[in-house]
Amino acid sequence: MTKKAATGTEKTQRAGRNEKAAPAKKSAPAKKSAPVKKAAAANAKQPAAAKKSASAKKTAPAKKSASAKKTAPVKKQAPAKKPVVAPKKAAAAVEGVAPAKTVAAQPPRGESRTALVRRARRIDRELAEVYPYAHPELDFENPFQLVVATVLSAQTTDLRVNQTTPALFAKYPTPEDLAAANPEEVEEILRPTGFFRAKTKSVIGLSKVLAEDFGGEVPGRLEDLVKLPGVGRKTAFVVLGNAFGRPGITVDTHFQRLVRRWRWTEATDPDKIEAAVGALFPKSDWTDLSHHVIWHGRRICHARKPACGACPVAPLCPAYGEGETDPEKAEKLLKYEKGGFPGQRLNPPRSYLEAGGKPAPPLGAG
Repeated sequence: MTKKAATGTEKTQRAGRNEKAAPAKKSAPAKKSAPVKKAAAANAKQPAAAKKSASAKKTAPAKKSASAKKTAPVKKQAPAKKPVVAPKKAAAAVEGVAPAKTVAAQPPRGESRTALVRRARRIDRELAEVYPYAHPELDFENPFQLVVATVLSAQTTDLRVNQTTPALFAKYPTPEDLAAANPEEVEEILRPTGFFRAKTKSVIGLSKVLAEDFGGEVPGRLEDLVKLPGVGRKTAFVVLGNAFGRPGITVDTHFQRLVRRWRWTEATDPDKIEAAVGALFPKSDWTDLSHHVIWHGRRICHARKPACGACPVAPLCPAYGEGETDPEKAEKLLKYEKGGFPGQRLNPPRSYLEAGGKPAPPLGAG
């Protein structure tokens, strides 16, 4: 065999080998099917991770919504207190538990100064609609009678004073007459008012000062009025506001009790209460405000058992629930004209009578 023939044979043999090797190269990728499966498995795991991330995204807003639910009541904390003071919801909340103590112990939280002023003035407006005829409940015809009657009203009711003063003023109509009176005779007249000896000393003493220092006239200034025996700031403001038309706040026991229930102030000293409440209202409102608060305290918001279920300002009162919340039971607790009974004055203003008020009976009447 020649070299050329050998060379050709070798070429054919190499070509055949190459043809046989080609399928082997194709099978190599087939052997790489395991990595493909791994990639598929990895891809299969990716949706699972995606699902986890999706669920994580879903749970993340859920956490936010949960926090939102927690923060929402915080933002609405102050309005959320209103159900406590609103008649229906508050009554439902306190059924079966100690109603008075629970509600009374929760004053408005975080109430700003502006919110307090608005709430206080709204309460006064509501009371003005309920008691448009509110007035001093002591009978008087002049400043002298008013100052004497106010001194006598200590530790007793205005009704008892009104039943007693007609006989006193009929016998001693002027400061000069009362200044020269026999103390024993005055004591006998004032006996029904209680503490009659101390009161006799006060009214005779203030009559002497009026006769000697003020020409028999009641002064119209606070600094002069408080110099009279038995006359303090409360009595002076009653006289100034109702006899002279000069604004003043009358901080009596009813006034003190109600302004603390309404959380207008936590002060207990009358002078501090006067200053705190006076800062919430225009000075021109002070006298009428005193009448509204005192009238409400005597008729509805009683000391021991307030008629919460019949109270017109219950939605504004943080102490709602201290008294009877059932409307029918609360109505039975109402006093004076709100309960169908006579008021405290024997000679009340015409506006009171026209509104359905009844005059009080004279002393000794059944």
